[in-house]
Amino acid sequence: MEKKFNGEEQIGEIVSDFPGASNLFKKYNIDFCCGGKRTLTKALRQRKLDEEAFLQQLNEAYRKRQSNQNTVDWRKARYSELVDHIMKTHHDYLREELPVLSAFVTKVTYRHGAAHPELTELHPLFHRLKEELEEHLDKEEEEIFPLVKEYEETVSRDVLDQAVQVIDRLEAEHDQTGELLKEMRRVSKDYALPEDACRTYTLSFSKLEELEADMFQHIHLENNVLFERLRQSVR
Repeated sequence: MEKKFNGEEQIGEIVSDFPGASNLFKKYNIDFCCGGKRTLTKALRQRKLDEEAFLQQLNEAYRKRQSNQNTVDWRKARYSELVDHIMKTHHDYLREELPVLSAFVTKVTYRHGAAHPELTELHPLFHRLKEELEEHLDKEEEEIFPLVKEYEETVSRDVLDQAVQVIDRLEAEHDQTGELLKEMRRVSKDYALPEDACRTYTLSFSKLEELEADMFQHIHLENNVLFERLRQSVR
């Protein structure tokens, strides 16, 4: 079978076309949300990864998933469906998990911070992320999402222009979120667990990695799908 991907595609486009690629990108710490505008070749070279071997894995994964008809192509879905999906899948998740994680990270830092100073670095980073995300969710739900739904109903150029004006600010906040997630991964040494890690310690790190994975998908859907579709409508 002919290769689907050759390295010249933008990372965000690959994940939009084949959502399963996100698992491979996450495995090799390739940012496909905030860094989604890079070509795959450029990203692989930045990570010093074997391009041929990676493409082989990617195309093989694509072939295996090609017959799966349950995957939604959000580039073709109604705007309202995409917005509702983002809110129900990602916004609701964050509103539920951020307070829980706050308690876990605080507890682990209090109990183990003296022996593991990386926790005292991780704690303020997480809480800065939490505060910024909570504000960001409100902005999206109060500003961009209503405009998107109004545009779908009215096809008004004025409404579209208003929506596009909001996008740059939201994408800048997404970039900031991406940097915080990278810094959290760095100080935690890729969420490596020490030998004396208790159950709460282990669960905290597992949940932080789950949060990171969810944020990658969340930002990808907004930056590379929703916002890109709006920009394309202007042209």
